[in-house]
Amino acid sequence: MDDALRVLNTDVLVAGGGPCGLMLANELGRRGIRTLLVDAKPSTAFNPQANATQARTMEHFRRLGFADEVRAQGLPADHPTDIAYFTRYTGHELARLSLPTAAEAVRNVKTMGGSWSAAELPHRVSQKFVETILRRHAEGHGSNDIRYGWKLLEFEDCGEYVEAVVEPTLGSAPTPTLPQRGRGREQVRVRAKYLVGADGPRSLVRGALGIAWGGASGVRRDFMGGQMFAVYLRAPDFYRVFPHARAWMYVSVNAQRRAFMASVDGRSEFAFHAAVHEGEDADAWTEADARRVFAQALGREIPIEVLSCGTWTAGHSLVAQSFQKGRVFIAGDAAHLFTPTGGLGYNTAVEDAVNLGWKLASVLRGASPASLLDSYEVERRPLAQRNTAYARHFADSVGLFPARPVLEEDSEAGAAARRDAAAHLGAHVRLEFNIPGVTFGGRYDGSPLIVGDGTVPPPDAPNSYGPTACPGGRPPHAWLADGRSLYDSFHREWTLLVLGPDAPDAQPFEAAARERALDLKVVHHPESGLRALYEAPLALIRPDQIVAWRGRDAGEAARVLRIASGG
Repeated sequence: MDDALRVLNTDVLVAGGGPCGLMLANELGRRGIRTLLVDAKPSTAFNPQANATQARTMEHFRRLGFADEVRAQGLPADHPTDIAYFTRYTGHELARLSLPTAAEAVRNVKTMGGSWSAAELPHRVSQKFVETILRRHAEGHGSNDIRYGWKLLEFEDCGEYVEAVVEPTLGSAPTPTLPQRGRGREQVRVRAKYLVGADGPRSLVRGALGIAWGGASGVRRDFMGGQMFAVYLRAPDFYRVFPHARAWMYVSVNAQRRAFMASVDGRSEFAFHAAVHEGEDADAWTEADARRVFAQALGREIPIEVLSCGTWTAGHSLVAQSFQKGRVFIAGDAAHLFTPTGGLGYNTAVEDAVNLGWKLASVLRGASPASLLDSYEVERRPLAQRNTAYARHFADSVGLFPARPVLEEDSEAGAAARRDAAAHLGAHVRLEFNIPGVTFGGRYDGSPLIVGDGTVPPPDAPNSYGPTACPGGRPPHAWLADGRSLYDSFHREWTLLVLGPDAPDAQPFEAAARERALDLKVVHHPESGLRALYEAPLALIRPDQIVAWRGRDAGEAARVLRIASGG
C-alpha cells in the first residue's frame, strides 16, 4: 500500500451500504463506535430488490426506534398484502393467501398468540424504502461516516489493525474532509480495528480472503431456478384491466411465461420477475422485450414504462465456508446467497448485523475479549445454512410444479387441471408465506455464549413456532397491562428479567455486571403470567434480544455473565 496516502483512522470499516451494512452502522453508531461505511453506488438502491420484511426484522427495527417509519412506507395502509396465483393476471385465479393490511397488522398484533405472539408482524415494503430509512438513521449517529460513491480497493490484515485503501467512484461528489485533486480521484488509506465485508454476492472482501462458497448452485427448475428477467416498471392501467381482488404478490402460472410481481407502491409501480427459457438470450433483451414478456404474464397488452431491467440467477443455496479471518468478517449476501423464496436473504442479512454489531462494540469498549468475535461465525453460519435450506425447499415446492398448457383450456380437462393447481398452490403459499417458525425459531444452540439449562427447545418447523425461554433463542413475547410490548421494557444492552411476585434477589447480577463493565439493567415484572411463560423467575437477555440464560436464583451470576459476554 502507498505510504504517501493520507490516513483516516476508524474503529470499523464497513464495505457495502445495503441493508446489512446500514444495519451494522446503526448498531455500531448507537453505541458510539467510530464507523466508516463505503459503497460504490451513488446512493441507496433504486431498484425494489427485496420486498418482504419479516416480523423478527421488524422487531429489531422497533428496538432501534424506527419500525413505525418502515411500516409507513411501501403499500398504502389499507392495501391488501395477499399473495395470489393466476394462470395469467387477467386469467383464472388459482389460489390466494389473505394477509392483513399494514393498518390491520398494527391492530391485530396485540391480540395474537401462539406462533404469532410478537411485538411486530411482517411488512410488505420494498428494500429501496427500507434502505433510505436505515441510511437516515445511520447518518444521525455522530460516530458514523456514511459515504456512498466511495469504494474499497484493497485491504490487508496487519495483525493489530486492518489497512485498506478507498477512493471516490467516478462522478461522486467531493467529500469536504477528503478533497479531490482536480478531475482525478484521491485514494485514502484507512486504518481500522476491524473490517466487515457486506459487499454483496461478488464480495471483494470474501474474494480477497479466499473464502469459497459451500452448498448448491445452478439448480434448474421451470420457475425459481435458472436465469430470471427483472423489470422495475410503472403500469398505470394495471388495476383497470385486472379483474380480481388486489394483492401484494401476483404470480403467473402458465406454460408460456411464469413470473411473479410485487406491488411497490400499491398504485402503479411493480417489481416484475419472469423465468427465462432455455435458448432465450435475456441479457440482450430490450425495453420492447420487457413489454412483451410482461404482456405474456398479464394476458394482454397495456402501456408500461420500464424504469429498469436486467437479469439475475435463481437457484442458489450458498453459504461461505467461513465468516471470519482474523480482523475481517463477511456478512449478508457476501456470506450467504439465497433463492429469494420466503424473502429470507435480506432478513438473514439484517440479523447478521444485529449479531455482529453488539459483539464488535463490546470488544472495542473493552468489556469483552477479542475471542468474543469468534462466536459470530459459530452462531450465524448454522442459521445461514438453515435458512438457505428453507428457501430451497420453498423454491422446489413452487418451481417444480409443472405449468402445462391444459391449465388455460376452457374444457373439463382444463377445469380439472386448475383444481389440481389450486390444491398444490394453496398448500404452497402457506408453506412459503406463513412461516413463524422460520422467522422466530432461529436458535444459537451450541454457542459458547449460551448457558444451557438442560431443556430441549421445540422442533424447528417452518410453519409453526412454540415460544420458549430455553436459552439460545428469541425471548417469548407478551403484551403488558399498560399496552407496551414486553420487548419495549428491555434495556438497550443487557437485561435481567426478574419475573413474578416473589422473584429472587438480583443484586449478584448487578454486582457482577459492574465488575465486568457490562451495561446491564434489572427489569422487574411481577405478573405471574410472565413467570409461567418464561418457566423461571430470572432470564438474562442479550443486547440482540436472545435468551442467554434463565434460572431460579442469582447464585452463579458471575459465571453466567462471564460466559454470556465471551469472557
